[in-house]
Amino acid sequence: MITESSNLIDLHGSCHCGAVRLTLPSMPDTGIKCNCSLCRRLGGLWAYYPFGAVVISGHPEHTTEYIWGDKTLRTIRCKTCGCATHWEPINGEPGARHGVNLNNFSLSLQEAVNIRYFDGADTWKYIDD
Repeated sequence: MITESSNLIDLHGSCHCGAVRLTLPSMPDTGIKCNCSLCRRLGGLWAYYPFGAVVISGHPEHTTEYIWGDKTLRTIRCKTCGCATHWEPINGEPGARHGVNLNNFSLSLQEAVNIRYFDGADTWKYIDD
């Protein structure tokens, strides 16, 4: 386990109440802030991994999902505290990826990643280039 006390980053996070716990397979290089209608409401800071690479405990027994739009992914939140923890593809085909909300991890992890801004509301392009 990587710990903050040794100036390294802990790759373990959880929702507010702790019912859903996430362990990242590696330190993310980038966190994505998106302004689409859902992400701006959630306030998510997303990191992407191959589907199944993140260890998630408490899912699905402590989670609920929200499916919207083109119905290709589900946004997952804790049933108890309501924190959005991740999103995943509805059809987990080979090569699929999912997003993990880095707001469920330590501030030191969030501060260590490069944050990019994505215009998911209009152009579907990064707006910080």
